[in-house]
Amino acid sequence: MINATTLSTFSLSGLNDTTTKQRVALFSLTLLCYSVILLVNGALIVTVILEEKLHEPMYIFLCNLCFNSLYGTAAFYPKFLFDLLSKTSDISFTGCLLQIFVIYTYASTDFSILALMAYDRHVAICRPLEYHSVMTKRRVTLLVCFSRLLPFLCLAIVVIMTSKLELCGSHIEKLYCENWSILKLSCNSITMNNIFGFIVIFFYFGHVLFILCSYVLLVKSALKSREGRRKFMQTCVPHLLCLLNVTAALLFDLMYARYGSSSVSQSVKNFMAIQFLMIPPILNPIIYGLKLAQVRNSFLRLFTVSKQVKGLG
Repeated sequence: MINATTLSTFSLSGLNDTTTKQRVALFSLTLLCYSVILLVNGALIVTVILEEKLHEPMYIFLCNLCFNSLYGTAAFYPKFLFDLLSKTSDISFTGCLLQIFVIYTYASTDFSILALMAYDRHVAICRPLEYHSVMTKRRVTLLVCFSRLLPFLCLAIVVIMTSKLELCGSHIEKLYCENWSILKLSCNSITMNNIFGFIVIFFYFGHVLFILCSYVLLVKSALKSREGRRKFMQTCVPHLLCLLNVTAALLFDLMYARYGSSSVSQSVKNFMAIQFLMIPPILNPIIYGLKLAQVRNSFLRLFTVSKQVKGLG
């Protein structure tokens, strides 16, 4: 039995069967993937910040969605890249808990922000005359703060409960620290951890139901006018694609972590474990950047201006 308060490190075994040649190729692909994530999310954030026309609730929420992607992926990619270059894949107990906290708050905050974006579109399309009186700067600020603080509070409780466990091992069969993997190492009952964990999971997947219900009302309202249909196709379709992207990726990882088959190859397990840290952060800003004409035009204008400035220099 190992008391969690005295445990110093965990060993991550996701890369144990990876050869040196595979590690080099995987390092190159991972570095490319992380670079793309930094580029596309950073470009959209800078575009929203610099372009005054985009200082509206929908784009502020979108900017926060991209910032959240940078926040969450920072907990995985640098450590994973380092592990690919080293012979061991160990992580400190504190670092493991911090990685769990950041990755889980990233996933939870994604759902919170997508719910805010659904609420914003509902007001814009169903109550257009009241939009500016409802979505004031003060309310938008409070909503953004709430969307970040609540996940932090929920996951702080999860991590504190995990840190109190008595563990019978320190071997984690994944590429990164994941709460369920630590719970499986517990020597004692984890009933309370499971109960609270499922409450958090159901609460955030309840956000999905809220979004879908709001879209039922949106569709009914949008069909009444040509302008409503235009707004729906322009701003709601990318939002639904992002929701589907995040929900499918995260649900797949959560369910596979608990009920997945042990006969699946390690490489497939690794991909299943990291796809929600890879696919949504890349696709979300691309979907919005391509679909929203105002974002796309603003980015192209800023890019053109920067090239002209460099040319003059």
